[in-house]
Amino acid sequence: MSIEDEAIERRNNAANQDAPVLPEHYSDVTKERITQVLNQIDRCTNNMVEAVFALLCDENNWNQKWADHGFRFRDGATNAQIGTHIGILQRGNNIKLDREGRDYWLKPLWDIGAIEKVYFDPAQNQFLAGHPIAKSPNSAYRLAPEFVVILESDEGQWQELANTWIRQDVLRERLALQATQAQQTAQTVVSAHSHLIRASHEVYASRFLPDYRVIYIDDGDGDRITEEQQQILSNAGITLTLHDAMPDVLLYNPLNNFLWVIEAVTSDGEVDNHKMNSLNAFAIRNNKAGIGFTTTYPTWKKAAERQSSLKNLANGSFMWIREDPSRNISIQQ
Repeated sequence: MSIEDEAIERRNNAANQDAPVLPEHYSDVTKERITQVLNQIDRCTNNMVEAVFALLCDENNWNQKWADHGFRFRDGATNAQIGTHIGILQRGNNIKLDREGRDYWLKPLWDIGAIEKVYFDPAQNQFLAGHPIAKSPNSAYRLAPEFVVILESDEGQWQELANTWIRQDVLRERLALQATQAQQTAQTVVSAHSHLIRASHEVYASRFLPDYRVIYIDDGDGDRITEEQQQILSNAGITLTLHDAMPDVLLYNPLNNFLWVIEAVTSDGEVDNHKMNSLNAFAIRNNKAGIGFTTTYPTWKKAAERQSSLKNLANGSFMWIREDPSRNISIQQ
């Protein structure tokens, strides 16, 4: 069951029992207090108030793996989870807020450091600063601890704290610190993923997909596709919508009008059935003759670690191991 379906069921059960879907406050912080604080720092819209309220949620994390390590929703929530909390639980709709809406309800607050980007590192079982891997399901958001202090402070105290917090000198120092922390995460996490992405198109694609050319590489934080990338995609006859999730590497063969997708996995993100179906629809919509798929791993150990329990590689896709580069393994289940 998807998180949206679970939220709808939760809301309906609450209605049947004539019970509130959500508490009026988290840690004594109401939407009224959030509104007051956001007005004080000139960042107040209904969307942002609801986003902050969601990120104060003290329930067990909606990601069971994260919850198993003792984390709560407020310790790190994905864009989809926040959108579900707002759209379905707070507003009573049957659909979560659109992913692209984060530009209106998250970005203005992370621009001033009120919201932090975090990444759950499976190797360390903890949240680290930043979003080091593009489109990773381990990317999440949380309120900055200093901002939570303001929200939870007594009347007469939070106003002074908010005024100090938004001062330009304090803001610059805070953002610089967050950027440094994110860079430290990137140095430990991104390098492995970046190296595998590079090997995936420089070694794997050059050997096994010689007629294909790279038209997109996603090796950033996944927030934006540049104008240059848009032009390359357009030249290949690719039109993107707000709902398209791009792979780590997308290649195009102009000779037969085929696309090829490569997902480089150091923690998660294999070509599973859901991803294959989604990208097959993407290829059809863009009038392509077909599309192929490969999941790449750095080592056999990593592949075995992932597939011994998941077994989620889509039938008809391929697998490639960087430490064993001569083999292109067909997945037939």
